[in-house]
Amino acid sequence: MQSYEKKREKEKTVYLFLQSGNNKSLLLGNNKKMVVKMMKIIIKLGKMSNFVENSNQMKTMIYIESKRKSMEKLREKYPDAMIIDVTSHAEDEFVKLSPFYPVGGIPVPFTDTYGLSVEGIWQGLKVFENAGVDKQLFWKKDMKNMKRTSRRFGRCLGHSKGLAGTELLEYIEARKKIYLPCYKWVLENKVQKLVTAIRVISKTKPVVLLDYNTNGDVEDWHRPLSHASLIKAYIEGNYPEC
Repeated sequence: MQSYEKKREKEKTVYLFLQSGNNKSLLLGNNKKMVVKMMKIIIKLGKMSNFVENSNQMKTMIYIESKRKSMEKLREKYPDAMIIDVTSHAEDEFVKLSPFYPVGGIPVPFTDTYGLSVEGIWQGLKVFENAGVDKQLFWKKDMKNMKRTSRRFGRCLGHSKGLAGTELLEYIEARKKIYLPCYKWVLENKVQKLVTAIRVISKTKPVVLLDYNTNGDVEDWHRPLSHASLIKAYIEGNYPEC
């Protein structure tokens, strides 16, 4: 069994690693075992004041950028940052932060049932001119072909208030009553270790979250809402009211 001093020395090494810029392999998912190992130590570090002094008073440094930007440009703009892909195309543990990921057990608002993913619930409750709710999306596991569009089903009339509901919610209201509470539930119940890791890291160095959408305004109905912005808001204590 490792001595206490050796364990602390290993944790200190990881902490110094996080402060350095030598984390490209971790972020790009080239070493998944390292990601898991780092995650466990990062979470422990979050509770250790001798490594992150006065962490509760330290401000987080979290930025949202488009996944479509080249890594070269991102590195140029954020030379010392840890860049984390939180989309469904991430190659490490952070893929679980994608709303497409089937974390399981998510309560479907206004319904006595559960869904596997936030996106599955969001898409499944859509009601179109030529199609009603699709509960099969609640339990879809492969993260593929989940989008339901007007091009295929006709004009979107709104989101059903529950699986068997007769009331339709308008787009922004549906965001607030369906998407936001579902994603918040995931952050609080399924991916707390990932959230803690981002929180701890962002207090020692900049963290860039990659998402295909960068809109953080819940009221902006012209653009899809960025789930990365919701992660940032949750960590900073200003998650949108829902």
